[in-house]
Amino acid sequence: MKSSQPNGKNGHSSSSGPSDKATGLRKLFENELKDIYWAEKALLKAIPKMAKKATADDLVTALQGHLSETEGQVKRLEQVFESIGTKAVAKKCEAMDGLIKEAEEIMEETAEGVVRDAGIISAAQKVEHYEIATYGTLCAFAKTLGEEDAVSLLQETLDEEKEADQKLSSIAESFINTEAADEEHEEHDDEVPVMRKKK
Repeated sequence: MKSSQPNGKNGHSSSSGPSDKATGLRKLFENELKDIYWAEKALLKAIPKMAKKATADDLVTALQGHLSETEGQVKRLEQVFESIGTKAVAKKCEAMDGLIKEAEEIMEETAEGVVRDAGIISAAQKVEHYEIATYGTLCAFAKTLGEEDAVSLLQETLDEEKEADQKLSSIAESFINTEAADEEHEEHDDEVPVMRKKK
């Protein structure tokens, strides 16, 4: 009489169990860490370019301050890698690469002044929002995996990114957006109106 147990495996199916899911999540967690590690290192080169092109003192100060924070965030990520027993390795982040290229295009296509400053803020906030989403997800993954040290380190960076985003919003709303809009109106007012021919 044949055994009713499939493949002689005591009736257990071959579907992945909880341990397999945890392994998959850990791999995803590590890949995302490598991704944001590359992104933060790329920003160390991109932020100084943005600060150099900015004209508003408050914006320049904010960008320079965030550059210093980003240096700390790179080191913090290295601590995260160490806390989970993995070597710190960077993997190209296509999303951040695209955001940085977009920022460069904005700076090239706008004249020096408040309009360019508004564009720089727009580009910088897109970067911040990407980082906020990434660090929020990494915190959630780390909690699920029981990596408490990593959670603490990642949360610290997440808080910094949120604060940087709020600071940029404050600068934009305080005067830059209004002045940029006024400049646009002045340019339109300076245009010579085209006389229509009488029928």
